[in-house]
Amino acid sequence: MTTEKDLNPMNVMKPLNIAPKILDETQPLSSFEMGKLWATYMGNSMSIQILSYFLQHCEDENIKTLLENGLALSKDFTQRIEGFFKKDNFPIPVGFTKDDVNLGAPRLYADEFYVHYLKYASKAGMSLYAVAVPLIMREDIREFFIYCNQCTTVFLGQINNILTEKRLIAEPPIIPTPNGNEKIDKQSYLNGFFGDVRPLQALELIHLWDNIENNVTSMALLLGFHQNVQDQKIKALFKRGLDMTDKAVKQYKEKLHVEHIQSPSYLDHLVKTSTFPPFSDRIMLFHKVDMFAMKIRAFGNSMAVTARRDINVLYGRTLLNIGLFVDDGMNILIDKSWVVSPPNAYDRD
Repeated sequence: MTTEKDLNPMNVMKPLNIAPKILDETQPLSSFEMGKLWATYMGNSMSIQILSYFLQHCEDENIKTLLENGLALSKDFTQRIEGFFKKDNFPIPVGFTKDDVNLGAPRLYADEFYVHYLKYASKAGMSLYAVAVPLIMREDIREFFIYCNQCTTVFLGQINNILTEKRLIAEPPIIPTPNGNEKIDKQSYLNGFFGDVRPLQALELIHLWDNIENNVTSMALLLGFHQNVQDQKIKALFKRGLDMTDKAVKQYKEKLHVEHIQSPSYLDHLVKTSTFPPFSDRIMLFHKVDMFAMKIRAFGNSMAVTARRDINVLYGRTLLNIGLFVDDGMNILIDKSWVVSPPNAYDRD
């Protein structure tokens, strides 16, 4: 397992002859620091329980090592955050515990699924850590998020190596190398529905691929949750999530298929038939609300680099459906008193 010492960045820049004196570790946590630490703590406390269960049912030694590395990172991150909170007299958030997982439950997913899940969850974590770095002013907290980002980057490299070596994922699409720098000189470059529709460009390809990859993993996870959740209202919400995700994936795949480009495969076959719940309804619902909310950022990033109008319309529809799903999921969490509020601003009223 890569250690913190091994993750020191290369010293390629000249140091500034200043040291933080105002916004240092003696200062109270700011709203930015509270929010990002709180979200990181909740996500990793959830991962500890999920990965602990996965480790009970894993036969492949390489995949087992990945799970152990992921679990070690989540434990490390939560322990460091608890240290920050205790030092600043900040209440430890009500995360997830052993009461939210049944380690004795039968296997629910095949070993191969774990690798896809780890990539899916790690990408979500990295998006959280990367956004935190430029916003955090207190040096010790900023260094923590840099550390999280570096560790997760190394971990994702391990995951991709396993995916490639075991041939668990299709190879990325190959497109021709440009002969030169071609200028965009026609408004038809934006077309997607009518007229002269150009082929997909590289940025559109990678985001379609990434969204398919994320969503087929999300579907397989949700399929296992759907067949094990006990509350009927949550079960209906999960079924809605399955249907809307499946529809979106088919539409994204079609955009690649019409140009004879392969896409990531469905993972539903990696879900076993067990109906003995390994997880509490609370952790399953929180997980899906949290990860669907993370998709909003992913689709926003996709729209930012996509020029074809037809693809952006698909992303827009997906964002609307995800927003409604997250809203309904949060309502259930609130009704059941299963969610704790992040730190709030002053109530001026």
